[in-house]
Amino acid sequence: MNFLHQVILVFLFFVGCLYPQTEILKWKKTFISYEKPNEFRVREYSFDSENPFDFIKKSFANAYWFFISDVDGDNCPFRPSCSSFFMQSINETDIFQASLMFFDRFTRDMNITKALNHYPRVKGGYYYDPPQNYTLNRGKIHYLPSTYVADE
Repeated sequence: MNFLHQVILVFLFFVGCLYPQTEILKWKKTFISYEKPNEFRVREYSFDSENPFDFIKKSFANAYWFFISDVDGDNCPFRPSCSSFFMQSINETDIFQASLMFFDRFTRDMNITKALNHYPRVKGGYYYDPPQNYTLNRGKIHYLPSTYVADE
C-alpha cells in the first residue's frame, strides 16, 4: 500500500469516528402509519340534547351511521355526506321533507352518478350537493355550475 491509500484509510476512519451512534440516539423501531387521515369519519354518537326533537334527529343519524354508513364504508361520492345531508335537511325544513330529500339523495349515492358531470365539485374530488338546492324555498336555492369548485 502506498502512502496515498494509507492517508485515505486514516481519513475514512476518523470521519467515521466523528459521527458515531450515541446512547441518546439508539436505533428504535418506528411506527409508520400509511393510513390517510380522515377527519370526515369522526362521529359523535352521544344523545346529549336539550329537546325531544334533537333526540329523535340524533337517533336517526346514529342508526344510519351504525347500520349503513359504517358497514358500507366511506365511498359516498357527495359532500356533505348522506348523514350530514339529512341533519342539514332537518335544520332547513321539517322532518317529512327532510326524509324525502334524504331518500332522493340516497338513491343518487350510487356509482352511476359518477358518470354524470352536472354536479359541482369539492376540492377533494367529491361532488358538492348541499340540501339548500332541494328545499321548496326558491330564495335559498343557489344554482352552481358544474365547473364550480367548492371549499367545503
